[in-house]
Amino acid sequence: MSKTDSYDGKPRSLLSVLIHAYHPRTWRERGILYAAGVLLATYVIIVGVLWLIWDSKPSLFEPREIALAMAGGDEKKLVAGYVTTATVIQVADTLLEKPGGYLSNDRMPPGVFMDNVPNWEFGVLTAIRDISRSLRNDFSRAQTQSREDVDLQVAEPKFNFDNNSWLLPPSESEYRDGIRALRRYLDRLADERRDDGQFFTRADNLRDYFSVVEKRLGSLSQRLSASVGHIRVNTNLAGDPNARQSTPTPQEQLIKTSWLEIDDHFYEARGYCWAMIEFLRAIEIDFKDVLANKNAQVSLRQIIHELEATQEPVWSPVILNGSGFALFANHSLVMASYIARANAALIDLRNLLQQG
Repeated sequence: MSKTDSYDGKPRSLLSVLIHAYHPRTWRERGILYAAGVLLATYVIIVGVLWLIWDSKPSLFEPREIALAMAGGDEKKLVAGYVTTATVIQVADTLLEKPGGYLSNDRMPPGVFMDNVPNWEFGVLTAIRDISRSLRNDFSRAQTQSREDVDLQVAEPKFNFDNNSWLLPPSESEYRDGIRALRRYLDRLADERRDDGQFFTRADNLRDYFSVVEKRLGSLSQRLSASVGHIRVNTNLAGDPNARQSTPTPQEQLIKTSWLEIDDHFYEARGYCWAMIEFLRAIEIDFKDVLANKNAQVSLRQIIHELEATQEPVWSPVILNGSGFALFANHSLVMASYIARANAALIDLRNLLQQG
């Protein structure tokens, strides 16, 4: 249809023709369009409300209270390792049962559009994977030649399942299998009639776990600091004249996080630190005698305080990325500062535990 074509003899543009063609001529057509508009608006509002609800992060809890609840109020069941294991179970439960459930593998709105919560979930999941590996390899074994716990053999690989699997099987079902295995282990810990479930509060076991956490916090701190970009001097072989690496790397390298990934790293770190606060609070209870013997309780509490600062509310609607001492804040650098201080204190604590 040309510009001169018309319904009433007057020339019309192509846009006018299209509008006229789709303009409802009957009350029925108008009613259908009105109903469709109402349904669309309702859907958008529901998605928006769910987005706001699901975007809220879980609050911190008291590990001893959770452990006591799992023990049915029986103080006698709070044997060595009970609080730590119960805390791991509660953190994993929170990951799956928080508002909106587990969102990392969602394929429908609003979950599919929410990237901050899935990154937070991945941080929590990483912390669960770290401690479940230590439970299997260290805490539940007295010596390197001792047998692995049968339920921890199941739990550790279950938590290492793909975090983004939607079906066949979904991630949630695998993680729930891991939680059930941990509950079986927890029950055996407190059963005086059985001796096949053990948790050893040894200083060397705790040092091995802290060694894993140190590397994790160090990596998170580096990734967060790279939000503004910085020159990194190659220290890969420092301290060992005989050390070698597979392929050569530049002596100096510019490390900078893509602006598309800044909030991803921020919320992953926030999730990891949230879980670590709970695990360290539980460790403070279970390893009370070990820490007291080294006069290290204060050191551990300081680490917890530093990590608690990472959970302060973010009042900005977006994660800001100001550079250095610029006008605007840089949330990643603030987070990196807290994590770096906690990591430095953790290294000192591990060295303290190693002293005779």
